[in-house]
Amino acid sequence: MLDAWRANGDDRANPVRFHLIDALDRRAGAYEGEARRMLDERLEQLLDAYRRDIDSMKVAAAKDDPAHGPLAALVDDIARATSTNETSHAELLDYFRAVWSKVSAEKQLRDSFAQVPKNAGPLNSSSLVHRSLSLMRELSPEYLQQFLAYIDALSWMEAMNGPVSTVSKDAPGAKKSARKKK
Repeated sequence: MLDAWRANGDDRANPVRFHLIDALDRRAGAYEGEARRMLDERLEQLLDAYRRDIDSMKVAAAKDDPAHGPLAALVDDIARATSTNETSHAELLDYFRAVWSKVSAEKQLRDSFAQVPKNAGPLNSSSLVHRSLSLMRELSPEYLQQFLAYIDALSWMEAMNGPVSTVSKDAPGAKKSARKKK
């Protein structure tokens, strides 16, 4: 069945899932008994799901209705580029990262706008953050993407290290403890 799908070009309907099915099929051949039965069962589930994907794709193509959003168009473009070998895998990865960065920046901008109160004054911190992000987007969308990626990385690193509590020298508790030591 996999060879027939390759011959028809149906392997490009969902290249990642097809590759998973193909790898599982090859791996299942090395097992026997209960392990083989479980792998065959999982393989049959994946084949059924892939068959449904192919059928729905053919129905959509028959209607001549694209009926899918920008993410599906991106996947189609990547599949088409991969099948024709017009770009290398590194270029595809760079392309996907760029698209994901744009999508992520837009989502973060929408999220920042959602946090701005309706009656926010000109010095409201949420309003200031949103205005600065909007200005960055207008002046240099690439800079905004880099900036947000940097902020994400810092947030991720902070989350990995756990909460950090710093006590400044001016804190009331710091003065009292310093006096007790004397």
